[in-house]
Amino acid sequence: MALFGLGGKKGATGAEADGKLAYDPLQAARALPWLIALLGVLGLWCLVAGGLRQRDDSRQSALEFARDDVVVGVRRTLNEHRQKFGARLAAKEFTTPLAAGDAAAAASVLKGWGEVQRAELWPSDLDARYQQLPRSGFGSLATAEDALSTGKMAVRVVRAGGGTRLALAAPVGEGRMVAYVELPLDRLRSSVESPVLPGGTYLALRQGQRSVIERGEVGLAAAAEALGARVPDSELRVAAAAPDSMAAPFGLSGWTALGLGIILLLVSGGLWFVLRPRLLAMGGAGEVEAGPTLSDLQQTLPPVEAVTRAKEREQDAAKPASRVQVVIDHRIFRAYDIRGVVGQSLDAGVAELIGQAIGSVMAEQGLEAIVVGRDGRLSGPTLAQGLIEGLRKAGRHVIDIGMAPTPVVYFGGYHLRTGCGVAITGSHNPPDYNGFKIVIGGETLSGDAIKDLHARIAEDRLLTADTPGNLEERDIGEDYVQRIAGDIQIGQRLKVVVDAGNGVAGVLGPRVLEAIGADVTPLFCDIDGTFPNHHPDPSEPRNLEALVQMVQRLDADLGIAFDGDGDRLGVVTKAGKNIFPDRLLMLFAADVLERNPGAVIVYDVKCTGRLPVQILRYGGSPLMWKTGHSLIKSKMREVDAALAGEMSGHFFFAERWFGFDDGIYAAARLLEILDAREETPDAVFDALPDGVSTAEIKVEAPDGDPHAFVERFRLTATFEGARQTTLDGVRVDWSDGWGLVRASNTTPVLVMRFDAENSAAMARIQQAFRDNLLRLEPDLQLPF
Repeated sequence: MALFGLGGKKGATGAEADGKLAYDPLQAARALPWLIALLGVLGLWCLVAGGLRQRDDSRQSALEFARDDVVVGVRRTLNEHRQKFGARLAAKEFTTPLAAGDAAAAASVLKGWGEVQRAELWPSDLDARYQQLPRSGFGSLATAEDALSTGKMAVRVVRAGGGTRLALAAPVGEGRMVAYVELPLDRLRSSVESPVLPGGTYLALRQGQRSVIERGEVGLAAAAEALGARVPDSELRVAAAAPDSMAAPFGLSGWTALGLGIILLLVSGGLWFVLRPRLLAMGGAGEVEAGPTLSDLQQTLPPVEAVTRAKEREQDAAKPASRVQVVIDHRIFRAYDIRGVVGQSLDAGVAELIGQAIGSVMAEQGLEAIVVGRDGRLSGPTLAQGLIEGLRKAGRHVIDIGMAPTPVVYFGGYHLRTGCGVAITGSHNPPDYNGFKIVIGGETLSGDAIKDLHARIAEDRLLTADTPGNLEERDIGEDYVQRIAGDIQIGQRLKVVVDAGNGVAGVLGPRVLEAIGADVTPLFCDIDGTFPNHHPDPSEPRNLEALVQMVQRLDADLGIAFDGDGDRLGVVTKAGKNIFPDRLLMLFAADVLERNPGAVIVYDVKCTGRLPVQILRYGGSPLMWKTGHSLIKSKMREVDAALAGEMSGHFFFAERWFGFDDGIYAAARLLEILDAREETPDAVFDALPDGVSTAEIKVEAPDGDPHAFVERFRLTATFEGARQTTLDGVRVDWSDGWGLVRASNTTPVLVMRFDAENSAAMARIQQAFRDNLLRLEPDLQLPF
């Protein structure tokens, strides 16, 4: 029913109006209540939902304040313990007997410390402690090993004396001994429990995968890493979680929804009290009196409503079932992939919509089949079921290869000739994370292509096929092993320790290396989605400590580490050195360029400045590009590169392989190179150009927005006598070294790295960055 028309006077017939539409104020006035009711309902919905959302946002903000207070309190407590322990170690009462070789007398000085519950001095070889395992305690040994390896005081929470204590260890006597003490957790517990915690939330002090001290709703523990914050200078972190926030209408913020609700209610009130009386007056007083009374409406509404509902039931019975509405957090659609927290921003319903969106894109490109695989996370089967359902709903043929490393999913796209694949993986993130790495038509989705999937879902541009697609189950693990072993074989029996970090590469990784001729000892290769031993991230040096120890104890030639889904590689030597990926890329480049002179080698902005020099030396064409596995693969196709690599440990071989990032295949190529050399692996790595460099340094971004901070840094930072590159973040090169600050595209952190010819140059470069960073943000916590 139209409210307004054109031409004619009140009461005119169609003929009198010369065939034009008549304008009937009474008709408009009687139809207006439906519009007013609709606006009123929308207004109330926005008002209530916005208020609830604002309440939830306030609760989360209060929780974050409490978390930050705990971080500050725990750090203060740890520093106080360190200072007191350091003062004890520096006191003459301790140093004198220690210098005289009287360890018992020196230990008694430590025992005299009022808070200490255990105090001992051990020889730095720790052999006696290892022989007494497990009685001597794994935690105490780990603390001592940490202190000896870093040469600094180490702090860790350990199980001891039937409970939990705070352990401190420090090398003493010029590194010949290690001093070890245990303290009660009382002061640490007070730091955790003193801030006020909002109702219905959860907070915990954690070390590794274990919660040391917990508060609040423990049912939220699984999702607590999403709001986690690291305690600087320690292995501890504070995890926090709040119940899922109320979804405001149309994806608005709480305050915006509240404002919209008020506006809608004011508009509906204005229509009722201002516009409606004017329309009725224009229609004439007699006609107003002839309108239905409240009594009339009460008598006539029930049968009309009953008829309407009966018709709606008949119409609903004839319609297909409508889709259940699922709220999707746009923040899970990231630069390189889709990633979120299971139970918070990811579940089977979200996975189904993502699958249907992927299937819709495939249909537009005329692609029929797709390979689906998952890593070993506990949420994998549920998300796989939802994703496959969505793909089939879009009419796609799904080949489910089950639990498999991400590179095996990529391999399946070539081996099974689908050109499409989805790896369900959280990569190296904590156990409650998961996500999707997507390939369509041979191209790994990134940037706008990822955002387009979200837009399709939000705008309901999803294909629903007349007939669901088929589902086929295949195991291509042996095909993958044989494909690599058929190309790579080594002559000498290299002894290798493989640490998969309980990730999905724990089965196929060792199988591949054994198939090419290596002697493999597995470490943490049983697949466990809780990652009980360490995070499966070989780019973090602390995650390689157990691997280094095992390589040295077994006198192995090499240690190989994979990340959670097997597309990244880490390497350690018998001497305990972590061979950074940019130095591995030097070896790979030299090997590839022997057969492909002049080939393009792509590397990311975090790689050492000595890498392009090496590539040029061997006749190659070096090309620096942005960080990100999908961005690197896209650039490789654009320039027809033979090889690429990232500082994070992704390696992409287009020569003799398919050009995707594959940590397992890269490990096989590395063993092939080492097998062809007469020197030992340690000697091969020592011969590579080296200097002074840091691993990736991760710093929490101010306000949780690393991109905004890096842009401000780019506009304000000044570096004299240096060349700045803003390809990805801000990289500053001097003749004797360089530094980098960039925004992570996967987490709210700043990523930094420094590389120099010597320690003096390193100190100067880091100081230049420190000055510029702190001038921009004085409270920034810099670990250098």
